[in-house]
Order: sequence, then C-alpha cells, then structure tokens
Amino acid sequence: MERKAAELVRAAEAQYLNGGAHEGDDPQGGDITVPGGMFTYQVVVRAERVYVVQITYLGF
Repeated sequence: MERKAAELVRAAEAQYLNGGAHEGDDPQGGDITVPGGMFTYQVVVRAERVYVVQITYLGF
C-alpha cells in the first residue's frame, strides 16, 4: 500500500505543479486495490495534500 500511495502523490505533484494557486474544485478521490485490501484517497490540491481516508483489509 505504501508504494501505491507514493505513486499517487507523485502523480498529483506532476499534474498540479502549483497547488496553492489552483482555482476550482478538487478532483474526485477514488479507491485503489492493493494485495490484501484497498484504500480510499482524496486529493486536496490547494493544501497540496493527498489524504488516505480509509484502509480496508480484506485478508487475501
């Protein structure tokens, strides 16, 4: 999960180079499936943050 979250942060950095100057709505968050479960995230561009909102362990 840590690797996928790091990839998500790098992608957000590349797409929103100057987050503090961003105008408009934040992009819609989503779910990412990883071995053993999934996590839900939300990107807040103006705060220059990617939040992991929920971690779900499915045990497989």
